[in-house]
Amino acid sequence: MSARRGRTARPLALWWRAVTLRSEWFDHALSTAPADRQASEDAITDLYALVGRPRPSFVWVDSPAAAQPLLPPSAGIRSDLPLPLESLVASLVSSLRERLDRRIGADRDISFQPPDPPLDPVASLRSGVPLRTVLEAGVRDPLRRTAGESVAGAIRAALPERSGLVWYGQHEAAWVAHYDVHRRVGVSLFGADDLVQLELWATIARSCGWWWPREGVCVVAERPAEVHVEPVAGSAYGESRLHRDDGPAVVFRDGWSLHAWHGTAVPSWVVESPTVDLIAAEPNVEVRRCAIEHLGWAEFIERAGLTLVSRSPDPGNPDAELRLYDLPYQRWGSRARLLLAVNGSVERDGTRRRYGLRVPPWFDDPIDAAGWSYGLTGPQYAQLQRRT
Repeated sequence: MSARRGRTARPLALWWRAVTLRSEWFDHALSTAPADRQASEDAITDLYALVGRPRPSFVWVDSPAAAQPLLPPSAGIRSDLPLPLESLVASLVSSLRERLDRRIGADRDISFQPPDPPLDPVASLRSGVPLRTVLEAGVRDPLRRTAGESVAGAIRAALPERSGLVWYGQHEAAWVAHYDVHRRVGVSLFGADDLVQLELWATIARSCGWWWPREGVCVVAERPAEVHVEPVAGSAYGESRLHRDDGPAVVFRDGWSLHAWHGTAVPSWVVESPTVDLIAAEPNVEVRRCAIEHLGWAEFIERAGLTLVSRSPDPGNPDAELRLYDLPYQRWGSRARLLLAVNGSVERDGTRRRYGLRVPPWFDDPIDAAGWSYGLTGPQYAQLQRRT
C-alpha cells in the first residue's frame, strides 16, 4: 500500500461509518413513531436540574399548533429580575455548543482552504480535505436543510410568532448529530460533563417533537403521524425536502397538517385543488409558481385562455426560449402580459425552473419584456452572456 493510500484509508473508513450514523439521524429527524414520553421527560428533567430547577409538570399535545393556547406567557428579560427558565436553557445549550466547537476546531489547520463545498466526499478526502470539513458538509448541513429548514421551517412558518422560545426535538437533529458523529467516529474528544449534556439533547432528539420549557411546566408535542419527503436530486449526502402531490406533506395526530410542493410550503389548494382563478388571485409568486407547476404549464395556459403574442430564443439563457402571452383582462384584474422564461440558475436539485412574470401590456417583443424585468432595454438584455 502506498503512503498516500495509507494516509487516506482511515479517514475513508471513518467517513463510511459517519454515513451509517447520518442515516440513523435522518431516521430520527423524520420519524413518525409515537414519542418515547418517559425518555423525553427524564432528559428534560435533567436539563431543568442543570439550571437549578425541579422536575416540571409535563403537558403533552398532539401537534405544535395545539401547544399554542397552553403556553404560559414568557416572563421576558428584565434587569431587575432573574433570567426566565427558557433563557437559562438557551444559555446552557449555547455554552455547550461553544465548548464542543472549540474541541472540534482545536487542531484545525486554518491555512488549508478546502473546496466549498466538497461535493464528492470520497474524492475530497483523497485530495487531502480534512475529515472534519467533510463531516460538516456531509452530516450537519444535509440534516439542517432537511429537518431544520424544510420540515421545521414549514411548521414554524405556520405558527403564530407569540410562542416564545421553543426547542425542536427531532428537528434539532442537525447540530446534535454533528457532535454525536464526531464523538462516535472518534474524530473529537469531548469532556465528560459535556458528553453527559450532549446525550440529554440527543435523547430528546431521538424521543419527541417540539417542546417549550417554562417555569414549573413543560409543554411537549408528539412527533408527526406522517411526513412525506422526496430526495433532493443531485445531493451527494442523501438530503430530502418536503413534498407530496396528492395531500398534506406533514400530518400530526390531531389532524393539523401542512402542504408542500418540492420543498416549498404552500396552501392546501395548491396541492389539492389548483385552479386558474386561485392562481390569479394569489399574491405570492412562489405559491403561484408551485400551483402552475402542479397543473403543468401547458394545462395552465389552456385553462387560463392565454394567447401567444410572440416567442424568441433567450439571449441570456442559451438553449431556452422566451414566450410572451396576453392575459385575459377579466380574470387577471388589469391589462397585462405574461413572460414565460426558464430560470438562468440551476436549482439545488439540478433542474431549471420555468416561471412566469407579469409585464406591462405594451410589450410585443419578449426580449424587450425580459429586459424590462431586469431594468434594462431589450438591446441591453440581448447582450447578456448569462443571466441568473
